[in-house]
Amino acid sequence: QVQLVESGGGLVQDGGSLTLSCTASGNIFSIDGMGWYRQVPGEQRELVAQVASAGIVRYGNFVKGRFTISKDSAKKTVSLQMNSLKPEDTAIYYCYADVLVLNTEGWKYYWGQGTQVTVSS
Repeated sequence: QVQLVESGGGLVQDGGSLTLSCTASGNIFSIDGMGWYRQVPGEQRELVAQVASAGIVRYGNFVKGRFTISKDSAKKTVSLQMNSLKPEDTAIYYCYADVLVLNTEGWKYYWGQGTQVTVSS
């Protein structure tokens, strides 16, 4: 019913930049929050950045001003500009959206398939 497609991951050197993008499609009536989580194998998924209700932006504590999230509600997209990347930022990055599907009741979280970000030292 709803698909999230991510793009923009890859390999970058320590101190480099990447931009991740995610587009939602399908039987969408409305989207509330959108954002990004990341996960290293064997560890819990952690919040990177989100644009929640009423446009409230929240970042993970480790971001420290290096990343910027932006959301385009009309295009159903969310982007993450990542600067000053470090080797410890290496992870799979997952996009999510809080979606109200057409002809249903209630909101549901949907996830993308994930995109690998690797930062070499």
